[in-house]
Amino acid sequence: MSRGALKMVTIGGGSSYTPELIEGYIKRKKQLPIKEIWLVDIPDGEKKLAITGAMAKRMVKSAGLDWEVHTTLNRSAALKNADFVSTQFRVGLLEARVKDERIPGSYGFLGQETNGAGGIFKAFRTVPVILDIVKDMKKLCPNAWLINFTNPSGMITEAIRTWGKWDRVIGLCNVPVMAMMNEPATIGKRLDELTYKFAGIDHFHWHRVWDNTGREVTMDIINKIYDGSDVGLPKNIFDVKFFREQLQQMKMIPCGYHRYYYREQEMLSHSLEEFNDIGTRAQQVMQIEHELFALYQDTNLDHKPKQLAERGGAHYSDAACEAIASIYNDKRTHMVVSTMNNGSIPDLPDDHVVEVSARVGATGAIPLAFGPLQPAERGWLQLMKNMELVIDEAAVTGDYGLALQAFIMNPLIPSGQKSKNLLDEMLVANKRYLPQFSNKIAELESAGVKVQDQIAATIDEHIGQI
Repeated sequence: MSRGALKMVTIGGGSSYTPELIEGYIKRKKQLPIKEIWLVDIPDGEKKLAITGAMAKRMVKSAGLDWEVHTTLNRSAALKNADFVSTQFRVGLLEARVKDERIPGSYGFLGQETNGAGGIFKAFRTVPVILDIVKDMKKLCPNAWLINFTNPSGMITEAIRTWGKWDRVIGLCNVPVMAMMNEPATIGKRLDELTYKFAGIDHFHWHRVWDNTGREVTMDIINKIYDGSDVGLPKNIFDVKFFREQLQQMKMIPCGYHRYYYREQEMLSHSLEEFNDIGTRAQQVMQIEHELFALYQDTNLDHKPKQLAERGGAHYSDAACEAIASIYNDKRTHMVVSTMNNGSIPDLPDDHVVEVSARVGATGAIPLAFGPLQPAERGWLQLMKNMELVIDEAAVTGDYGLALQAFIMNPLIPSGQKSKNLLDEMLVANKRYLPQFSNKIAELESAGVKVQDQIAATIDEHIGQI
């Protein structure tokens, strides 16, 4: 990594989150001596890339900066001699997310972006691509840092370290960021007056909080949850309250995504209501995306619009910029990241990727010790982490038996013939993005397996449109 004239690369540069990323860089202009920003995408995302690239240039110009902003479909050209690489791509675009949500919904199962069958298939599509990126980085920018916020972030970060053998990586999620942004005010505190400690895996963590006198205030915040206080639930999660008695027993605050497991019936019912009425979250996000890109095409717009907050991943990009600034300046900032466990959670092996509080500096993320979990949380975490390992291995090898194992292990997929049928249908629906499963998919198609949901069956026609 150079000590000046930084080259920043973002893979998935046509994402609607790119303006937030550029805003984050601009906010840290005194911390990061940026010379070049490269926004990379694929042919299907070329139109959006042109729009976000033009807006990024307007934002940089409005800030009075001389940074060069490049847009390209040539990943190798962008990666050459890069200092920092951030990844924010979605293999198959939002159309693939529609399938992830609608096909399980057609079986009466939960359809969700990073949980259940949808989350498994998002990993199946993404892991091979991220490993190709790592392979390129080893040749073109071997000293660069990879900042990943492509979902499912924890599984992708695990694949990068375990299968890609790349250590200079940090995985990020906006859920802890939103908790730390919103919770302090509920108890009349500022964030700098509190100490947070997180432990778990991406989208499946818990946290505790202490004030500046050393008193634990976790239960104070939990009590405020039931007073109706805003504790930072992402836009994409239906707000069903956790059972109060459960939180009082665990004395920790679960992340928002725990609702899919702790209140599975209610979350499934809401998911199926939307499936049958206004459409799944992906279909709703498509409309939000359409509105955002209409705004981005306004040649007078030179700042991030407030409408971007309606996307479920708000603050991802700013967290990425803070991680980059912390590494470059050895700030040793407290952040919640996906990184090697190294003893922070003794209930998992040291070489597993976990999502924990860490100090981020020049050597990357140094995890903070959290300590052992209680039996209930320990059991959940060990199941979910081992399921992630099975998913990653299936994504790399294309082993159908392992894919089936992942479906059977997943608490949100009722096991049995119906779930196996769902797996087969989703394989066929995603065949364009699953070359590792090509032999099995050909076998399934020969046996007559096809996509039953009409919307999911025709969604590929819209790929690449704005």
